[in-house]
Amino acid sequence: MLGGAGVLLGVSAGTARAAEVAYATECIPPAISGLPPVQGTTKVEITAPAEAKVGDEVEVVWKFVQAASKNPNILDLEANTVQPTGTLKAAGAQTGDIAMQGPRENPPIPKNTDMKLSDMKGKLKLTAPGEVTLTPDAYNINVNKPISTDTKCAPKETVNKAATIKVKVTDGGGNSGGTTGDLPTVIPTLPTSVPTGLPTGSSSPTPSESETGGDDGGTSTGGGTGGGGGQTDFTGKEVQVPYECKTPIGDKNATSPVQINAKKSGENFDLTVQFKKSVMDSPADIPKDSVKPSMEVALGGADKGTVHVEGPTNSEDIKSGEPIEIPDLTGTYKPGASGESTLSPGVLTIEALGTTTTCTPAKSEVSLTLDTTEQASGASGGGSAGGSAGGSAGGSSTNGGLAATGAEDHGALKALGLVAGTALLLGGAVFTFMPRRRVR
Repeated sequence: MLGGAGVLLGVSAGTARAAEVAYATECIPPAISGLPPVQGTTKVEITAPAEAKVGDEVEVVWKFVQAASKNPNILDLEANTVQPTGTLKAAGAQTGDIAMQGPRENPPIPKNTDMKLSDMKGKLKLTAPGEVTLTPDAYNINVNKPISTDTKCAPKETVNKAATIKVKVTDGGGNSGGTTGDLPTVIPTLPTSVPTGLPTGSSSPTPSESETGGDDGGTSTGGGTGGGGGQTDFTGKEVQVPYECKTPIGDKNATSPVQINAKKSGENFDLTVQFKKSVMDSPADIPKDSVKPSMEVALGGADKGTVHVEGPTNSEDIKSGEPIEIPDLTGTYKPGASGESTLSPGVLTIEALGTTTTCTPAKSEVSLTLDTTEQASGASGGGSAGGSAGGSAGGSSTNGGLAATGAEDHGALKALGLVAGTALLLGGAVFTFMPRRRVR
């Protein structure tokens, strides 16, 4: 099938020969994907010269007839974003590993379709007479958008030899050079799903009773009361919010600590929503401006409706292993009724790398109570984000991203992969961030 594809660099090599082998393979998706190992069959065709002489350096070609895994049913892969690398085993007259690498060349690959991998090439310097057999071994698939991820594939059974080179003694010697052409041996992996774990970035302290006006610690009242006595700053209570999330990879549940604070501005209030105590390390490199969070703060008591708040996208690249934090979400609350109005964390939306995760509280938890005075065109009766907010901090966003996963034993929104990558689905990769305590 690869007639003429194998190129012999040795001066007296014989005609190229191609042979196809198939073997059971296990592919391990990127850790951030949350996907299980994939069992499949790899079919490859190895092209090498039939004969050569000691001292010749020959080129070997590895053609993928069939990769063991498909592009997961999450993201379409763009053209020229996939690169294979692998190892070819030499045995017989001489032994060794031949590093193989293909160019980053591929057609667009829709989700849930076969991977299209380029031909890999490698070089072997022949050092001893006799028969040298060539056998396919492990290989990696690297996808570099939206971030770089690797899927590692390895044989699960003994693989048959795919080609044999008959090496003869010569008195002339052949070309000199490295034994492998200095090709890399690291294998990339296939992305398969989006990140999780809701980071948080607030460092503001939880209010004391004197600051909050004597909060009773319940879930139905806030941490402060505003509107009277000349007070302008109101600190809410940190509440545990049980979220039910709709993510690109399915439904996930998670709990996250959230606090709502307010600063009075005339008769309006500037709101700041903070996610507390849940910081994660990034499982992969995340490009800047990739993730954007927003929330609809739910109003209760005297007022009704919601207030839209949002945070900025990540301003800098986040390197793998670095902590990821959710920025403060801000917006303006224009009261639509007079009396005591409550504010509770509401629907959270995280947009990242073209994907959207929406998390809805399973129950309402009041973080802050304010004394409000009705304003024209205020929230009550206004209904949704724009009308109730009276203007958001920067306007709503439609380009950010997230991924989600379950909270399990960690309780810290281990499912809101707000961190870029979240949606890192490179083809399906999902970030699963492990929350940790903030270092102070």
